Amino acid sequence: MEEVTYHPVMRKRRGLASAVLGLIVGLLLGFLIQSYRILSSSHHQRLNIYASSMPGPRTLIKPSARNIPKLTDDEQINSSSTSLVFVGVMTASKYLDTRAKAVYETWGKELPGKIAFFSSESSIVPENCPDLPLVPLPRVDDTYPPQKKSFMMLQYMWKNYGDRFEWFLRADDDVYVRADRLEKLLRSVDSRRAMYIGQAGRGNSEEFGLLSLEYDENFCMGGPGVILSRETLRRIVPHIKYCLRHLYTTHEDVELGRCVQKYAGIPCTWSYEMQSILYHNSSGAQAFTGNLKKKEVHRAITLHPVKSPPHMYRLHNYMRGLQIQDAQQERLNLHRDIYAMAEQLGINVEDLRNFQIAEGVPLFPVSPYSNEYPGDTEILGVPAGLRSFKPTTSDEVIPWDFLSRSEYSLTDSNPRRRIHSDIKEGLEDITREVMASINACSRQRGRVVEERSTLYGYRRVDSYGVDTILDLLLVYRKYRGRKVTLPVRRHVYLHQHFTGLEIRETVNGEEVDEAARRNRYNDKSLQNIFSGGFLNLNFNSEEEDPVRGKTIHFILPLSGRYEVFQRFLHNYEEICLTSGEKTALLVILYRHKTENFFNQTIDLIEQLKYKYRSASIDILPVSGTFSRARALNFGVSRLKTDDLMFFVDVDIVFTNSALYRIRANTLLGRQIYFPVVFSQYDPKIIHGNAKKIDTFVIDETTGYWRQFGFGIVSLYRQDYEAVGAFDLSIQGWGKEDVDFFEKVVKSNIKIFRAADKNLVHVYHEVECSKDLSETQLSMCMGTKADTYAGMETLAKIIYENPDILRFAKARRANLTNAAG
Repeated sequence: MEEVTYHPVMRKRRGLASAVLGLIVGLLLGFLIQSYRILSSSHHQRLNIYASSMPGPRTLIKPSARNIPKLTDDEQINSSSTSLVFVGVMTASKYLDTRAKAVYETWGKELPGKIAFFSSESSIVPENCPDLPLVPLPRVDDTYPPQKKSFMMLQYMWKNYGDRFEWFLRADDDVYVRADRLEKLLRSVDSRRAMYIGQAGRGNSEEFGLLSLEYDENFCMGGPGVILSRETLRRIVPHIKYCLRHLYTTHEDVELGRCVQKYAGIPCTWSYEMQSILYHNSSGAQAFTGNLKKKEVHRAITLHPVKSPPHMYRLHNYMRGLQIQDAQQERLNLHRDIYAMAEQLGINVEDLRNFQIAEGVPLFPVSPYSNEYPGDTEILGVPAGLRSFKPTTSDEVIPWDFLSRSEYSLTDSNPRRRIHSDIKEGLEDITREVMASINACSRQRGRVVEERSTLYGYRRVDSYGVDTILDLLLVYRKYRGRKVTLPVRRHVYLHQHFTGLEIRETVNGEEVDEAARRNRYNDKSLQNIFSGGFLNLNFNSEEEDPVRGKTIHFILPLSGRYEVFQRFLHNYEEICLTSGEKTALLVILYRHKTENFFNQTIDLIEQLKYKYRSASIDILPVSGTFSRARALNFGVSRLKTDDLMFFVDVDIVFTNSALYRIRANTLLGRQIYFPVVFSQYDPKIIHGNAKKIDTFVIDETTGYWRQFGFGIVSLYRQDYEAVGAFDLSIQGWGKEDVDFFEKVVKSNIKIFRAADKNLVHVYHEVECSKDLSETQLSMCMGTKADTYAGMETLAKIIYENPDILRFAKARRANLTNAAG
């Protein structure tokens, strides 16, 4: 026997190799076991889990339901607001992450019951909506027409939820359902009876007579939705296999109607009203993509078809807006009741905020200064009427605007103008609501009133709301008994009450959560006490305001105008430099053709820079002919991408408030701010020889709002370049701002416009060069005429000087004779 020698080095090498080999084998085995578990879990999840967690015998369905709604034992019929209706939505695998997701996240969340989505056997829950209640039906695919899918869905709903719900709704994934109105309808009908509710159909003109329907048979069209009572479902489910084996057409809704007729013994509801409350729009893919303010949309319980998921969300937001309007109206009614009762009981309305009904029982259970306070009864409780606002002086009397094909207003500089879109839309809303109110009980009375046209109207706005008087031409139709059709003319008196002031704070376009901001401020205060303000004696550690912390870069094109520039610098120094505002000033300086103040202007800037050495003030001399577009573009090129810029003119004066609005209303990548500047009239005409004039007096006699002026604008350099910048080929006065504004309109960045009383364009004489183009010259002459004086002042001058009127009449007569 050969002796084996043992060496410690050999043992060490063998042990290391064994350890490495064991580690590799262990990792491979662990990977294989984990993979098997994942595959096994997925397989079991698809094929072998119970359909629901209801008590009693459970049905094993392959493949299984995912996220299927679970009910507790106490959720029986008539016992819970969540067990009124079960909605089964027929969809397909390719629509689960789009249409089905949109339905589930909109009206599917607001149902007085439960919802589930029924698809093909191979369907899985989409990643972008992991809680979608999905039922993959066994031995069912996504082929069209979906007869088998429809009948198997009804069978599943009955077997799993037949004893839990009063009603069952069969819906498509492109229908929108108003859950509140659906609940109102279903609670008004006896679910113990066999009911088959929907929009009755017998096929279109091409299909009529080819659907194997008797003369008195119909079916409920599937698109707008089909509602089945529990009793109806109980009668037809045992015969579903027979119905599937005896199909006469390729239309799933026709075959369902045939099955209901045969085994439940009832047709679809023969009701004309169903065409409007279960509404089908025949526009196809274009349905509900335009204006939603239509009577069909407002009356309907279901709307079909909504093919695009974004339009489903849009429609849902619109419906929620209508619900908010209803809630606001109910709040007004309650405040009016409180107001009326307070007057009857002799209680001062002003004292209602802290009024107690009984000892320790306040009328309003929350503080008047909390967010939950329901509103001021003194304002909201005023009874509806055209005499709510009572003027105390003649100046407070609010004139009415007259409306016909045009709008006539005493308060506008143009007394006769077209009816603006906002007013037209408001009048359409009013008329639609009035007609809905008139026809609220039309079915019971056997008549209907239709609007033909609005002949004329009056409108005004006061501190309480909007008053409207309309003269309507209507058509009265009586369809029960002796049929009558008559034209009717009626006056409508309406008062739309303001619903109170709603305030929310935003920073950079994002809403600020008051509670979170308060907590953050408290945490910051404690941190300052212990780490900075107390121990380190740092008294300037307050958190910087996110709005006031933005630096505004003024860009000022300049050519001549030395004295006016002195005024601008004085205003800039007073508002920005002495108060420590975060601003920077860049002057783009051109030589003037006649004025010789080029060097003096540079010296003026240098003196200001020496006085405020830490301030950012610079001047950029440029050669060539003056061009505002080129000057601003030069200034932009000196700044960074994320710098906030303010294009300003030398004639503008401003205050601190204007700076805050510039910062707050300009949002990087989202919004550009075009303030509406107040422009002064000629002070010699308005004030005569008065020496001291307050620049910031804002009224109709001192100036006007430059609604069509777009030269003063604040924006970020990134957005300036994104919309296309200025057209540098434009020379001389004007037009570059209008061209740039049109570019912003066509871009994806929003425009914000608002009148700013703290931005004033000081009067100066307008000089219109004959070298300007025809368009620029016309714009320049129009501006020159606008800045002379207001209409009231001009009328006063004419009536006080009859010679002017005589001259105008004589000139018109001469022009007429010459033309003849």
